[in-house]
Amino acid sequence: MTFVDACLYSVTGLLVVFFALILLMVIIKIMTGIGDSVEKKAALAAASAAPAAAAPAPAAEPAKAEKPGPKYTRELKLWDTDPRDAAMIMAIVAETTQIPLNQLQFLSIKEIKGDNQE
Repeated sequence: MTFVDACLYSVTGLLVVFFALILLMVIIKIMTGIGDSVEKKAALAAASAAPAAAAPAPAAEPAKAEKPGPKYTRELKLWDTDPRDAAMIMAIVAETTQIPLNQLQFLSIKEIKGDNQE
C-alpha cells in the first residue's frame, strides 16, 4: 500500500464517519420537531378544554397541592444573636462549604455564651 492509498482510505473513512454523524443529527432534529408539534397540539387542546370545564364551578376554590419534601419555614430565628453577626456567620459558612448562599437554608442561629463571657 502506497502513501497515496493510505491517505485515500483515511479520507474515505473520515467522510463516512462525518456522513453518519450528520445523518444522526438530521434524524434527531426531525424527531425533536415531531415531539414538539405533538406537545403543542396537546397543550392547545388542554388549554381550549380547560376554560370550558372551569366555567361552571367558579364558587368552589380548589385546594392547593402541597409539594413533597421537608417542610421548613423561610423565617430565620436568631437566638441572642445580632443580625449583623448572623449575616457574617452565613457568609462564612457559604464560603467555607463553597455552596452559594442562595442554596443554603439557615433555620436558626444561636449564640452560645461560655463561662468567661458576660
